[in-house]
Amino acid sequence: MTNGRTTSRSGLRLAAGLLAGATVLALAPTASAAAAPSGTPTGSAAAGATSGATAARTDGAALQRALDAITTQAGAIGAIAEVRENGRVAWRGTSGVRDLTGRAPAPVDGEFRAGSVTKTFLSTVLLQLSAEGRVGLDDPIERYLPGVVPGGAAITVRQVLNHTAGIFDFTEDPRFSFETEAAQEQLVATDRWTTHTPQQLIAVATGHPPYFAPGQGWHYSNTDYLLIGELIDRVTGRSWRTEVRRRILQPLGLDHTSLPGTATSIPGPHSHGYLPLTGGPADITALNPSVAGASGELLSTTDDLTRFNAALLGGRLLAPAQLTAMTTTVPAIADPPSEYGLGLMRTSLSCGAVWGHPGGIFGYTTYVFGDRTGTRQIAISATPYDPVKSAALTPTVIALMNQVFCAPGAPALP
Repeated sequence: MTNGRTTSRSGLRLAAGLLAGATVLALAPTASAAAAPSGTPTGSAAAGATSGATAARTDGAALQRALDAITTQAGAIGAIAEVRENGRVAWRGTSGVRDLTGRAPAPVDGEFRAGSVTKTFLSTVLLQLSAEGRVGLDDPIERYLPGVVPGGAAITVRQVLNHTAGIFDFTEDPRFSFETEAAQEQLVATDRWTTHTPQQLIAVATGHPPYFAPGQGWHYSNTDYLLIGELIDRVTGRSWRTEVRRRILQPLGLDHTSLPGTATSIPGPHSHGYLPLTGGPADITALNPSVAGASGELLSTTDDLTRFNAALLGGRLLAPAQLTAMTTTVPAIADPPSEYGLGLMRTSLSCGAVWGHPGGIFGYTTYVFGDRTGTRQIAISATPYDPVKSAALTPTVIALMNQVFCAPGAPALP
């Protein structure tokens, strides 16, 4: 640990919660694994959904080239993206293929596993409860979850939300890191069907010592949001999934976003995710996402995620005081320069900062970011595969985001 701030290699592999290091590729294998064909890049503008003023600022060809780089340079099997501005779709694109069995393009409106983007939804619910006077951000976690976290009387809810609590990330436990090929083969064969309870995963985490004393460092921990899910359950008397649905999904009409619990399939058109094993690609699309739970089980689409980001940063979901709390950050990672708030990340681009969250789970990587005013957003979903090229994933994603927010004619970031 350096200066009390670390990034989790194995945590990135399971939940890809950060734009950290060279890649957020879930379960990046060794370079000896077989590479996948990148497919023929294809793209589309959002026909009939762009005003003249927006069209003048949105260079669809440049955006398509930047999206294609995710498949051609970074080795993803497929990638889709949507840009939204002033509540309207400005551009949508697709690159690469849906799966490795055919040549059908990645479905631009397809659903996908969004991983740690789930955390922003959980934090939004928690902050609504705070506004209602039902949770205090500076209350000890022990008040709401007595006896669950060792030393919980000294850990605040705010520290759990912004990863400064020091609580061990269960995905760094050898049982959940899946770093060897043998472990990945076992995941594909049997472990992906296993149901895990949050209590079991929290117990795995609390069996390890903390990274540091509360408030004395920063370390991304998926365990933190399992605890937030448990807290929401205790305070409301309803499951955190029910609260996300009734407070966010239903009011915003996010009809293609769901919290599957233990359901293993992805509904509707979707791209497939793979693990690149030495013996060839292993389809990991079907998965019991209880291994992520409140830290990363969300299914969504690029359209739903841009709408969510717009509503959140536009002040439709949180009162000003709670949105200010969410966007009050602590230093997190250096490359790309990023800070972490309450379930929301501030990431620096070439022309300013954008707000959102990346996410990943086996076979899928997601990014949703927008400007602080809720005016302009991008959501990207990719199915990374090629370990030789995977170091280019983060740079190509940042390049696409720079094209959206920093290209000539784009609205200035606040």
